[in-house]
Amino acid sequence: MYFYGFDEYFLIFVIPAMLFSLAMQIMLRSAYKQGSQRRNARGMTGAQAAERVLRKYGITDVQIEPVRGKLTDHYDPKAKVIRLSEGVYNSPTVAAVGIAAHEAGHAAQHAQDYRPIRVRNAILPACNIGSTAALPLILFGFMLNFDPLVTVGLALFSLVVLFQLVTLPVEFNASRRALRVIDEAELLSGEDYRGARRVLRAAAMTYVAALVISIANLLRLLLRFSRRR
Repeated sequence: MYFYGFDEYFLIFVIPAMLFSLAMQIMLRSAYKQGSQRRNARGMTGAQAAERVLRKYGITDVQIEPVRGKLTDHYDPKAKVIRLSEGVYNSPTVAAVGIAAHEAGHAAQHAQDYRPIRVRNAILPACNIGSTAALPLILFGFMLNFDPLVTVGLALFSLVVLFQLVTLPVEFNASRRALRVIDEAELLSGEDYRGARRVLRAAAMTYVAALVISIANLLRLLLRFSRRR
């Protein structure tokens, strides 16, 4: 995002977006740290919580397994596997239950053919191209003073922004599904439930921050391109 120099658009759009993203990262780390240090009252591990969410949705063909790393938790729809990080799989903490239940929420979305998931998967191939090629095309277009190349780059970058926008309802919905099961099945209650909710809200806001940064950079590029023309 920095290769095309500093200008007033960088100050107006990008710096505030970066500060917002930094604030969201700090909020996530704080919520995760607090949630990871608090053992939930039922002593339920992340793997057990994910299994309970799957059972609630009647899902029997999804496996749960550990994976190395910190905050590397994810659902693999092709393999039908929920992979939980070392600090979540066997951990009986508030954060572990919230994170694991969230990933099981993604499994429930795929099982129920959640529409935003279909939209996101449909544009994913083009977005993969855009995330790799957009900025180099824009850079070379500016350097060569070749506007069509810049236009193609901006179009590809816009697809990346669209993908991030579509990702938001997917992530927020997965958290809502997780919290609903946690509440209805009484996996957590009281302060434990509120702690898990804080972790999931903070995690969701990092996706919002990523979108804000991408929009800020897209606006900056569009304005610079427009001004040059």
